[in-house]
Amino acid sequence: MQLYNTLSAEERKELIDQAGQQRLTLSFYQYAHIEDPQQFRNDLFLAWNKLDALGRTYVAKEGINAQMSVPAENFEAFRDTLEAYDFMKGIRLNVAVEHDDHSFLKLTVKVRNKIVADGLNDETFDVTNKGVHLNAQAFNDILDDPNTIVVDFRNHYESEVGHFRGAITPDVETFRESLPIINEQLKDFKEDKNLVMYCTGGIRCEKASAYFKHQGFKNVYQLEGGIINYAKQIKEEGIESKFIGKNFVFDHRLGERITNDIIAQCHQCGKPCDNHTNCSNDACHLLFIQCDECAEKMENCCSTDCLETTHLTLVEQIKKRKGLQVGNKIFRKGKSESLTFKKSGVLEGISLAQATEEAPKNIRQKIKTKKTILGVAEHYFTKAGVGQFSLTHGEMKAGDKILISGPTTGNQEIVVKAMRVNGQENTTAAKGDKITFAVPFRVRLSDKVYKVLD
Repeated sequence: MQLYNTLSAEERKELIDQAGQQRLTLSFYQYAHIEDPQQFRNDLFLAWNKLDALGRTYVAKEGINAQMSVPAENFEAFRDTLEAYDFMKGIRLNVAVEHDDHSFLKLTVKVRNKIVADGLNDETFDVTNKGVHLNAQAFNDILDDPNTIVVDFRNHYESEVGHFRGAITPDVETFRESLPIINEQLKDFKEDKNLVMYCTGGIRCEKASAYFKHQGFKNVYQLEGGIINYAKQIKEEGIESKFIGKNFVFDHRLGERITNDIIAQCHQCGKPCDNHTNCSNDACHLLFIQCDECAEKMENCCSTDCLETTHLTLVEQIKKRKGLQVGNKIFRKGKSESLTFKKSGVLEGISLAQATEEAPKNIRQKIKTKKTILGVAEHYFTKAGVGQFSLTHGEMKAGDKILISGPTTGNQEIVVKAMRVNGQENTTAAKGDKITFAVPFRVRLSDKVYKVLD
């Protein structure tokens, strides 16, 4: 009985490309009382694995929270796996406005204490006693009421690139930080104001609405299905968007455009920009906003220190970060002294530029080329313009067309005219060999090398 992933992300990506099926990116949640979260988790994994459903799901005694990628032809069968449970009958599935076949490459279902961490330890708090749901039109209408206070219950790096005009946008990194801040800020308005809230898909503001009702607020409302559902409704029904900018999402796309307004700036140069990226330094991965020009200049790094680190050999990089916590625990998301133009707290919501329809960059292109894996990049010698690779599969010859692919490098094809194998000039390399050859662009440690098949 398979209860965990057995394929790597690269293997899964290749299978998706070969299948050639349209996939839908969607999200859903439901607060409920689940007696045995572990058994519930196992049953879901088995059912979803059969449908080639991928994504990230959390289950707890208080309910379920999921972001998924599902083959379009299996959509109804996937819904059936949910509605087999009484508490999910008629559940709303928030289908993304934009789709990407590679939005998720693994199926992860985890048991947690809570599906949304809130920092609360109050047994009298009933998370199912939620505020009034509002559809897009009703939400727009209540925003026009001068008696309304609207709160964005997302994190600073989400609200910075897009939010509803006039919303309170707390300068926080986690949902749990928002609750006491907003409770204190609005403590004098419990009786006479409409407290209206929103988030990405509805799950955070649903819990927040129940919390503020528990705190004594009388008129509590929430945007049904969050920004994702709002975007869908305004598009289908021709409703004016009172949301401006881009909606941050938690898959590799990092954003869905709702309006063409760009309200954020590149954190490095200040140019109007709302494209998030993660720093290429494996010991950093800071989430920040970076324009194309700075991405090229800084090689997708957040600082000169990180840029210099990426130019070290793999051994030197590992040695440098020894003893450090890697990933987002080193830096706060989007907050670093190296980022001159980072905005937090009170956001103006003023359009700085208009997004234009542009051809996708290499990083976003879906490669349908027939290919087979050869190996991985180990180092790039900047001055010489030479890449070093480890051959983990198959055989490679001089004259082969290869594809070098990675999240920052994108997808680049070249013909290898000459190469060195284990330090000696040679025309053929086999599994286990170390090879070097000229590469007219920078390669990175995470890059994969494929042989292009005619």
